[in-house]
Amino acid sequence: MNPQSQSTSRTAPAQEAAVELVLDVGPIAHGGHCVARHEGRVIFVRHGIPGEKVRARLTDAGESAKFWRADVVEVLAASPDRVEHFWRPAASLRSWQHGHPPVGGAEFGHIALPRQRELKSAVLAEQLKRLAGVDRLPDGRDTLNLVEAVGAHVPGADPASGTDAAYDAGTGLGWRTRASFSVTPGGKLGMHAHRSDQIIPVREMPLATERINGLRLWDIDLQGIERVEVAAPSNGSRPLVLLAPAPGTKPKRLSAIAAQLPDDVSVATLDPLSGDVTPLRGRTWVQESAAGHDYRVTGAGFWQIHRDAPGTLVGAVTSFLHEGGFLAAGSVVADLYAGAGLFTAPLADAVGETGSVLSVEGAPGTSRDARKNLHEAPQVEIVQGRVERILRQKRRNFDALILDPPRAGAGKAVVSQLVAAGPRAVAYVSCDPASFARDVGYFQQAGWALAGLRAFDLYPHTHHMETVALLTPAR
Repeated sequence: MNPQSQSTSRTAPAQEAAVELVLDVGPIAHGGHCVARHEGRVIFVRHGIPGEKVRARLTDAGESAKFWRADVVEVLAASPDRVEHFWRPAASLRSWQHGHPPVGGAEFGHIALPRQRELKSAVLAEQLKRLAGVDRLPDGRDTLNLVEAVGAHVPGADPASGTDAAYDAGTGLGWRTRASFSVTPGGKLGMHAHRSDQIIPVREMPLATERINGLRLWDIDLQGIERVEVAAPSNGSRPLVLLAPAPGTKPKRLSAIAAQLPDDVSVATLDPLSGDVTPLRGRTWVQESAAGHDYRVTGAGFWQIHRDAPGTLVGAVTSFLHEGGFLAAGSVVADLYAGAGLFTAPLADAVGETGSVLSVEGAPGTSRDARKNLHEAPQVEIVQGRVERILRQKRRNFDALILDPPRAGAGKAVVSQLVAAGPRAVAYVSCDPASFARDVGYFQQAGWALAGLRAFDLYPHTHHMETVALLTPAR
C-alpha cells in the first residue's frame, strides 16, 4: 500500500528554546528513527545512523513521557555510510540551521542506498522475530539482505514513452508517480515537517518523476487551496492534478489556478472528507498500465506510487503461487482489498475461463474502477464490501487468496476468516512490517507457516518497504 510521507501531529515549534543533547545513536527501529538513551530514557532519533555520535535537538519531550523524540542537528562522529542529503528541505542539519524542522518523506536521504536496505532488512527481521516469533526465515534468507533494490536505468529513454530520461534506480530518485503537497498560508506549494502542522515551501520534489516536477506547481499561486494531489502515470498518459479547496474558495479562483497548468493536464477538485472528485478540466481519472493491462484509477484512488512497483509486486505474487502449484488454468482464487484490480487482471489471465477470481474491495469508487477494468473477463466476480463478510457469503474451495490490506494490516478477525475459508495458500502483500509481522503471528497461531518471503525497496530514501509473503498450512 501507499505509505504516507506527511503527518499532522505536532512537534516542538522552532521558536521555543531548543534543548540539545549529545547522543550515541543505537540500532534502527521501526518508524524511521534510531534508538538512543539519555540518563535511562529512550530517545527516538531521526536523521542519524547507528554507531554515530551526534548532537540532537529534542522535538517531542515531556517529563512524564515514556520516550522522547529528537532530530540530529550536528554529526560529531559520522558513519561511513553517511552521504550528503540530495534534498535541502529534507536535510535535518541544514533545516535546523535555518530555524525550522525538515520536511517529511525523505528521512533516509543521508544514508547510502545499500545501507538503507540493510537497515530496512534489520527492521523487518526484528519485527518478525518480536511479533511472530520467526527466528529462521524461509529458504535460509539472510536477515541483512532481505530488502531488494528494484528498477533499472533506461539510457536515452523518451519521457513521452512513459519513462523519464533522468530516471535511474541507482540513485533512488525520480520514482514517485504520485505526490501529495500542502500549501503555505501565502499560497506556495509546500510539505509538512515530520509530526508537525508547519508547512515548509518546496521548489522541487526529487523523489518524483520528471513529469511531476515539470508541472512546476511551486510557481503557481495556490491561495484558496489547502492540499494538492498529483498523479502522473509512468506509461506517459494524461496526468491529473487534484485541488482540495479551502472553505469558501470561489469557482472563479479554482478556474484561475487550473488555467496556469499545461493544457494536457486534467484538473479536478477533491473533497478530502467524502473523496468526491469534481472536474474542472479534462477527466477525473488516470490510466495506469502494468503486467500487460491498462487500469482506470479514479481521483485519489489507490495505486502503487513507485513506477516499478506494480510489475514488481505482480511478479512476486504470481511467482510464489505458480511455483507452489496454487495458480494455474482452472484455479479458484480471490483478490482481497483488490483496489482497481492490479492483481485481479493477471490472476484472471492465469486461471483462464475455466477458473474463477473473486475480487473484493471496500471502497465503492475503487470497486467501480475494477468493474470497468475487468468487464471483459467473465471469470472475474467483483464484489464491493468488507472482506470478512464477503468471504462468509461467497464460500468456495479456494486454491489461493491474495491479500493486500491497508497499512493497518488485516487484523486477527480477518486472518481468522481467511483461515476458515480453507485456502491452500495465501499471498500477503504489505507496506508495513509491524502489522505484517503481527498478522504472520496470527496465521502461525492458526497452524499456518511462513513458506516464502521477499521484500522490496519501493520507497528509496524513506524507511518504508513493501513485503510479499507466501503462507501455507503447516504440514
